[in-house]
Amino acid sequence: MDAENRIMIRHTRAYREKLLADPYRPRYHFAIPDDDGRPGDPNGMFWANGEYHLMYLYRRDGGDFCWGHMSSVDLLHWRQHSDALKGGPNDNGCFSGGAFVDDDGTAWLSYWIFNDREQTHGRNAGIGLARSAPPYETWERLPDAVIPSTEWGICDEMTPDGNTIHLGCADPSNIWKRDGVYYMQTGNLLVLNKYGRAADSPAVYGGDWTELFASEDLMRWKHLGRFYERAADDSWTDATEDDMCPSYLPLPPNRDGGTPSGKMLQLFIAHNKGCQYYIGHEEGVFFRPEKHGRMSWVDNTFFAPEACVDGRGRQIMFAWLNDNIEDDFQKYGWSGVYSLPRALWLNEDGDLGIAPTAEVEALSYLTAVLPDRTIADENLQAPLPIGHARCCRISFDADVRDASQAGVEALISQSGGRGVLIYYDAVRQELVFDPNGCDTLGRGAVERAPLMLQPGEPLRLTVYVDNAVVEVFANDRQAISRRAYTDPVTAGHANLFARGRAVFSSIQTAAMAAANPY
Repeated sequence: MDAENRIMIRHTRAYREKLLADPYRPRYHFAIPDDDGRPGDPNGMFWANGEYHLMYLYRRDGGDFCWGHMSSVDLLHWRQHSDALKGGPNDNGCFSGGAFVDDDGTAWLSYWIFNDREQTHGRNAGIGLARSAPPYETWERLPDAVIPSTEWGICDEMTPDGNTIHLGCADPSNIWKRDGVYYMQTGNLLVLNKYGRAADSPAVYGGDWTELFASEDLMRWKHLGRFYERAADDSWTDATEDDMCPSYLPLPPNRDGGTPSGKMLQLFIAHNKGCQYYIGHEEGVFFRPEKHGRMSWVDNTFFAPEACVDGRGRQIMFAWLNDNIEDDFQKYGWSGVYSLPRALWLNEDGDLGIAPTAEVEALSYLTAVLPDRTIADENLQAPLPIGHARCCRISFDADVRDASQAGVEALISQSGGRGVLIYYDAVRQELVFDPNGCDTLGRGAVERAPLMLQPGEPLRLTVYVDNAVVEVFANDRQAISRRAYTDPVTAGHANLFARGRAVFSSIQTAAMAAANPY
């Protein structure tokens, strides 16, 4: 073996061992394998020929933004491919976008050509496309932007009456196809920033919207108008919120997929308030929102949604958990963690169904089924035995009719220090994530998500702990996902708790096996 190979092997082994020793790197949540995932948006997700493909945004060697490429058959164990997208001669790489598989099996990636090296207009700035044939190992970038920008993130267009309108030209959505015509959205952040944030800005440029473009050949695209308008109900969003990282896909009728329900889901972020969504219907080629919801409430930790529909008709999404330790890449050699894969569907009441995909359960082991417990004010806590408390699943039902609060405290310090509180607040009808001061490195915010239980409906809670990631799913219709940087040496116990009287049943704990190789 020559000296160069010996050096590469030694460095690879050292890096692998460094990651294995990192107490904050997750074991079973997708983590960017190396380099600087800030921002670390999931991008370009698609399903084809039995495999899920997922791209991740990262900055390669401190330079261009690239799309790393992974594939999986189970959404848990991922194989690394060569980067799908890299920088070109006149740009700084490839920013956020989506994916689409055409009828002939060709996969297309739509992305924002990130350009601040040369002029910010012309053929090398705007919305770009790349394509690949099965098995999707190599990707060809089209040489020119298919929707050129006139300035960074904006495309100015002249109307027939001689007026100029400002169109968003950033963060393209996935492409979709109807009756032989291709459609794609573009995000509006840069237009909002320039024309919509001042007190005297035209109302038309305030808040969230996207632009709709159409093409018959994927090469020449025509602007059709606003894909949707902000709702008349101003309580949904406000004028400060943009629409970027859009994903537009049909909602199935249940967690397991099936024939589309007839409703569509628009996932997106507002940069200031994180991930949110609209459920609605199509009117011609445009979208008409009927309901709005959020997946992030206190800040923007749950960020940059990316979704696809698989062969069973399931809609599956990932998001970047945007709560990084300061200088984490410099300290640890990597940055970027994703949520568990979530299945999304249309509930019977017309709201969004949310739960981890069924595949996640395959990682459970050392499962313990515990007897029912009643916790009253005189006995506020009940310890839980867990085989691997920093990488575990905790689930239970709880009758909370006589409780003001009921839930679980995880990652409790051995010295008695407080852990992460996850509970239902029956007074405020909210699901609560409270790190309670244990977050010394991250944001440490208390997050509250609306959750209204029906009369007699029990609280059904499942909590996943994965070193510095904690996710909670409630009643198949609400979820909170955050990072929690507790003491890696001492934090590991868990208790059920209640304020008032709560009856806990169907209590289970399990260790969770590692899915990441390191």
